[in-house]
Amino acid sequence: MPSVSRRGFMQTALSFPAVSADSGGPTPALPWYRRTFRWGQTNITERDPVRYDIAWWRSYWKRTRVQGVIINAGGIVAYYPSRIPLHRRAEFLGDRDLYGELAKAAHEDGLAVLARMDSNRAAEDFYRAHPEWFAVDANGKPYRAGELYVACVHGPYYEEHIPAILREIIDRTRPEGITDNSWSGLGRESICCCANCRRKFQEKSGRPLPEKADWNSPAYRDWIRWNYQRRLEIWDLNNRTTRSAGGPDCLWIGMNSGSVSGQSRSFRDYREIGRRAEIIMLDHQSRSDSAGFQQNAESGKLIHGLLGWDKLIPESMAMYQAGRTSFRLSSKPAAEARMWMVAGFAGGIQPWWHHVGAYHEDRRMYRTAEPIYRWYQANEEYLVNRRPMATVGVVWSQRNTDFYGREEPGELVENPYRGMIQALVRARVPYLPVHADDIERDSPQLAVLVLPSLAAVSDSQCEAIRRFVRQGGALIATGASTLLTEWGDPRPDFALADLFGAHAPGARLGSAASVAASHHTYFRLSPELRGRVDGPRAGDEPAPAGARHPILQGFDETDILPYGGMLEAMAVDRDAEVLMTFVPPFPVFPPETAWMKVPKTDIPALIVKGRTAFLPADVDRRFARENLPDHGDLLANLIRWAAAGRLALRVEGRGLVDCHLYRQKGRLILHVVNLTGPGAWRAPIDELIPVGPLQVKVRLPEDVSGKEIRLLVSAAPAKVSLSDGWAVFTLPSVSDHEVAVIS
Repeated sequence: MPSVSRRGFMQTALSFPAVSADSGGPTPALPWYRRTFRWGQTNITERDPVRYDIAWWRSYWKRTRVQGVIINAGGIVAYYPSRIPLHRRAEFLGDRDLYGELAKAAHEDGLAVLARMDSNRAAEDFYRAHPEWFAVDANGKPYRAGELYVACVHGPYYEEHIPAILREIIDRTRPEGITDNSWSGLGRESICCCANCRRKFQEKSGRPLPEKADWNSPAYRDWIRWNYQRRLEIWDLNNRTTRSAGGPDCLWIGMNSGSVSGQSRSFRDYREIGRRAEIIMLDHQSRSDSAGFQQNAESGKLIHGLLGWDKLIPESMAMYQAGRTSFRLSSKPAAEARMWMVAGFAGGIQPWWHHVGAYHEDRRMYRTAEPIYRWYQANEEYLVNRRPMATVGVVWSQRNTDFYGREEPGELVENPYRGMIQALVRARVPYLPVHADDIERDSPQLAVLVLPSLAAVSDSQCEAIRRFVRQGGALIATGASTLLTEWGDPRPDFALADLFGAHAPGARLGSAASVAASHHTYFRLSPELRGRVDGPRAGDEPAPAGARHPILQGFDETDILPYGGMLEAMAVDRDAEVLMTFVPPFPVFPPETAWMKVPKTDIPALIVKGRTAFLPADVDRRFARENLPDHGDLLANLIRWAAAGRLALRVEGRGLVDCHLYRQKGRLILHVVNLTGPGAWRAPIDELIPVGPLQVKVRLPEDVSGKEIRLLVSAAPAKVSLSDGWAVFTLPSVSDHEVAVIS
């Protein structure tokens, strides 16, 4: 029998129709972007053409079970002999076609190929030839990134030069698609004032181009919207180009960040991109100390909410040290790399190992990917094409990041959202990120909507929230939620004041000054119970009267909780109940002065009306900043009270674990990611500390019997019992993660 290459075998296999398990009949083979789950990338440096050991890397592709590779092709520099004027060849390329050799080898091995671009900058000779194609500041000085000149996204560089490169690459090697990690031009912190931008903006808006940031200026707001639209035009132009040159499945994909504020700074409208994209290549390589590994799972769920859960999100997972300080030639500790990867899997992300350079003296990095890729391949049927089973929705919008966050998105927007997410993770409550424009789409599965200082909202978004509450849903809102229009203009009151049971003192409630500072402030809980708790007596303790609300469960031995922020008086509806009030600041130093000058006020910190809880106190933001357990416990209590018994998962046992529950036909899939360890809040970690046993209860939907369970990581035997519609089982030990399949 004649030998058949791996490429030939895959082409032969894919020429036959797939069989649908549901219909029993033939269905067309899936396109590459729906079936390529495992990726790899060697990010080529200019030195690599003289030392790229293609044979060794081909063996590495096979060992790591990759199905697709990303190969540097062109943009700033070309890794093939380009014929396009000023498309500079890499310094050590000579006459070699390194990109072409690698693309040919990958195709022979049956791999999908994405040609990688980096396309927003050029060398000085290009700038001298076409200065009008490049971005300049208000003084006419060109913007530069190191020695390179930054191209203007509104000019011919993006309209002519880049499309010509795309067509040339496709004509030479027929890649499956093209991706680009630097495709969107100047960020929001810089305004291009070139003649082209001045003319186009004037034609579009009827206003002169703004020369500085001013969020209250109509011209600046128009400039923000204009730039968002331009990036979508570039996305569409590039896809028309690649499809015209390479066929309907030859996609231009770009790369995108896992950070919403990062997307905002780059004018990348994530929701609109998600509606256009068939696959998202996620350039999100490391965690921050404040967000932890769970940040990766959160990114996956948020993006799937925009893209759809039937599509893929491969993520660039660095095998080298990445973060605040990047050591691109040194190996990341295997535990750190592995935890980032498994957290991503829990959020529906696919693996994509990433090395910078084709030759490394630190060879420890070559050992990290193989075992986890083998595990992923063996279990991928459980890791894709599934739906989250969550009843808590946390609402976000990119417009809130832009028009409320403005120059302080981390403090005003990210911290409240992150604090709420951290509290949910800590409480082991599965949740779903919900875009503010998709509330009605997602609401049928939700019991609770959470607005973590979602200040900038439109009237239509507010009406969707109202409908959710009218239909029996519970609502939790914090901070400045609904206090601004979608453009950041102050409203005279909360748009949902009738639901909150409270009325705002003014727009200053949401100012950066009021939320950023830390103060020695407290909450007073109601009713006060210290009179019946053991401790010294002053004689003026209030007589305990009545029971506390369930939201205050677990705080029976204290009448105060630490806060750290500031609050102002506001009017409260008569049918609303105030559970906590604000204790204003008093001195911390010297200790002799550290006593409450005003021990009690009527300034509300937590208000409950019906099934709505409103925290004008920004407890979620404080939890993200200070990580105080009292804040996390209070937020968890709020969620459990609001859910009113509709949470589908309970996990008991010691340790910090992140739990994600999914549903496929006839089965449930539970990810438990172990975040416990000395490096949980400071990267990198180099040791995994197992936790367990964990007692798990999962509510069963009608199509899941719950009689069988498989543990995909440990492969340990497990028994499941049934109790009133719940599956009950034990996870004996979890090292980095465990995945339980209940069927």
